[in-house]
Amino acid sequence: MIRETAAITQMLLDELPRALERIGADAVIADSTEPAGGLVARHLRLPWATSVTGLPLLREPAVPPPFMGWPYRSDAGGLKRNATGYRIADIFSRPITRVVESMAAEWGLDAHADQGFSPDLQVAQCPMPLDFPRQALPANFHYCGPWREERSPDEALPQDGRPLIYCSLGSLQGGRSGLFAAMTEACARVGARAVVAHGGKLSDEAVRALPGDPIVRAHWHQPSVLPQCSAAILHAGFNTVLDALGAGVPMLVAPIAFEQPGTAARVVHAGVGRLLPRRRTATVIAHELETLLNATSYRDNALDMAGSMRCLRNVEDAADRLDALFSAA
Repeated sequence: MIRETAAITQMLLDELPRALERIGADAVIADSTEPAGGLVARHLRLPWATSVTGLPLLREPAVPPPFMGWPYRSDAGGLKRNATGYRIADIFSRPITRVVESMAAEWGLDAHADQGFSPDLQVAQCPMPLDFPRQALPANFHYCGPWREERSPDEALPQDGRPLIYCSLGSLQGGRSGLFAAMTEACARVGARAVVAHGGKLSDEAVRALPGDPIVRAHWHQPSVLPQCSAAILHAGFNTVLDALGAGVPMLVAPIAFEQPGTAARVVHAGVGRLLPRRRTATVIAHELETLLNATSYRDNALDMAGSMRCLRNVEDAADRLDALFSAA
């Protein structure tokens, strides 16, 4: 996967300069996970900003690498652990780094300036209370909150007196029928009903086999259905976590891949959810779900975060900052 990502970065470095010149681009908004965007903008001397759609990636000694599910630790042991994690990350990402450094040298640029992010503006979807404590954020970094459309379709879930539990493994891992079955059975064991979103990855036969009388669709409009739920069981995908927090819904997190362990660690640190152990049977999930539902602190913390997120200007804040930067360029 790293080599495939490196190939995409190489393609962008080769093709993007001509494409931007052809369309007469005046500025660049580059995602924080793709180093090509910012490097090309610097090569073309275009004003540019970094868009942080997932976890903030800026390195700090006390903040673990985002793909690790390590808790926050600022003591000597934590700093040593994190430094080792970053060294390992650098080893694994060498194919990408070599591509970036080679093109940067050809263009006479420093590949690692400002950690590869814009020196002028970085706007992030992440609300500050969800991130680990930060000590060295640049002045140009801004927690703006989730970027969502204000209007939500009205999707009323059937109510029969049982608490509803939203269950999702995202768009890539939604085919894990065994894990979904454990989730829906666990919900039934605690007297709740699962609301399942499988991303189109489960067959009709697999859906019919799910125990516990779940309500199942390929997709739900999450900002509409989550406020109707008492809790969520999630893979800790960043956008789904943001939607749950925006609704004040506490969660069980079951990270599978990518940055999900890091997001799960922040959910636990913020006190808005619990981490499922690797053994994710119906019995284990039911025990954790019952604990989540009975301990009011998780719901209270999630509601507090939802309130703080409602005070943010979100899309408008990010747009205003981008407009100010590019208008002044």
